[in-house]
Amino acid sequence: MSTLRLEDLKQYSDVLRTRRGERLNVRFVEPRDTDELQHYFRSLSTRSRYNRFFGAISELPKGLLHDFLEVGEGDRFTIVATMMVDGFETIVAEARYAFHAETATLEFGLSVDDRWQGHGIATALMKNLECRAAALGAEHIYGDTLRANEAMVSLARKAGFTFVNHPDDWKLVRFDKEISVAPKDIPCASWRLAALSRQADSPSASA
Repeated sequence: MSTLRLEDLKQYSDVLRTRRGERLNVRFVEPRDTDELQHYFRSLSTRSRYNRFFGAISELPKGLLHDFLEVGEGDRFTIVATMMVDGFETIVAEARYAFHAETATLEFGLSVDDRWQGHGIATALMKNLECRAAALGAEHIYGDTLRANEAMVSLARKAGFTFVNHPDDWKLVRFDKEISVAPKDIPCASWRLAALSRQADSPSASA
């Protein structure tokens, strides 16, 4: 299990910026987000939902919605990126990731509201996910996408990921990136502190 202090999720919130300088708040999903999260997925285009889930769905099924809202269960986490739109906190992107301690890897998937694509939000989220991966002790971060999803393939390539065939599905491609940053050098302040705290709490730290 991770060493995140999940009783206080707000300490793991981050403020990012879009390509145009707009403020992007990134935080763990909360129970109060249930309706807004479902609205977000319903508002995605059919293509965006298909690219995200590799299948045709119109909304999150009840079981999957429950899984999205369970932060930390089985070392799986959901984050939402929000902006103030017309005076309301609005979800404009989301990401879900899982830390696999046995392989020291972090697996993720993400989506961005169609109306906000092209603002650099996905790029900012991926950089933030790399910070989270480093803080959890991952040595690699990876994701899967449809071979036909040119936008995601291009995004991952620009972010320095390498590509391999998916082990189970020829329609998918896997992109992977090595994480080799030391805890003290993690660029995201909140995750640098989390990594240093994890390092201090590890058995080897007191040896």
